[in-house]
Amino acid sequence: MMRWEPTRAGGLARLDAFAAHAGRTYAETRNFDHGPQDRSNVSALSPYIRRRMITEEEVVAAVLRHHSFASSEKFIHEVAWRTYWKGWLQMRPAMLTRFNADRLALNERLETDGALARRHSQAIEGNTGITCFDSWAQELRNYGWLHNHARMWFASIWIFTLGLPWQLGADFFYKHLLDADPASNTLSWRWVAGLHTAGKHYLARAENIDRCTGGRFAPYGELNERAQPLTEDEPPPPVMPIAPAPQFDGGSCALLLTEEDLHPESWQFKGDVAAIAVLPSATVHFAGSPAAQFSAAALQDAADRAGQHFDASVVFVEYEDVATWLADLGVATLVTAEAPIGMIAWQLVDLSVALQKQGAQLVQLRRPWDGLLWPRATAGFFKLKTALPDVIARLDLECR
Repeated sequence: MMRWEPTRAGGLARLDAFAAHAGRTYAETRNFDHGPQDRSNVSALSPYIRRRMITEEEVVAAVLRHHSFASSEKFIHEVAWRTYWKGWLQMRPAMLTRFNADRLALNERLETDGALARRHSQAIEGNTGITCFDSWAQELRNYGWLHNHARMWFASIWIFTLGLPWQLGADFFYKHLLDADPASNTLSWRWVAGLHTAGKHYLARAENIDRCTGGRFAPYGELNERAQPLTEDEPPPPVMPIAPAPQFDGGSCALLLTEEDLHPESWQFKGDVAAIAVLPSATVHFAGSPAAQFSAAALQDAADRAGQHFDASVVFVEYEDVATWLADLGVATLVTAEAPIGMIAWQLVDLSVALQKQGAQLVQLRRPWDGLLWPRATAGFFKLKTALPDVIARLDLECR
């Protein structure tokens, strides 16, 4: 049974155990879902990468110490897909605003539409009668994680066989996944539905499920394998250029840790750290779920590491109280890692305004990995994918 130790040390240990297997073996076996008892063919690093408890650069460098780029290309692409989704959404923030409004409206509709509420309840509780789907629903609730292929099958069955709104499925995933982030979650569901690339959807097929689960599931005759992709009336959101990354070159400052980046030891800045504040998780996990427990423990681990590394006091503070905390410190600069579009980013917008009113500033540091790859997420994944060897070279990641 795969268990995730919610610490950076746990993430590094998992990376060390997997890196040697990230080459052709991974490429040949990655699509097989052996079930929660056996995750030996995949990295299971996503909960750590999502919070940057370990960074993309660290992961890629570790893999390239064992393999050439050519032999580990499939795995490196999987790491880069999360970066692609973030960059794509960063340039189209209206897409997440639209999704969030739809999600809230549909959750309100569940209060009044009995038929929809019953079908939704059957799906999230794993009572649809489709054995594979029900098993994955229970697995997600019990463990907070699904194999990537199972996520695709699940989303496709949710949309095309059960006929449920994709936004409610994305909401269900976001509240339970250990590695949930707004960009990957929202845009992956749109991709399955045929909305991210108009007219190109993903259909779960019984033969594929049978083969890639080793016969554990064989839903022949149970799935809609002829469904057409979804369409939408709204025009694509406008593309916003990515703003230049701010710099902080010295002086007294305080740090702000968020779940978007929990490795402050590797932030690139100059300054004397007076104190550190930590924001509680903004991800809407179900209370007591594996994801909620992981997030809380990961934040505590980062707080402990940061306090020791910077030799500074650490406090947990709600984002509405950060400005007051900073003023009481007598410090005028608050440094944090840049938060991609999502709840934390929205909170930081409000915080920046509050700080400006008291003559202080918020500096969001952009990691070089993001700075080099986000601007390439202008359309499909291909442009970003082809840039990876150059980016790896520019970041001087070890390569054989």
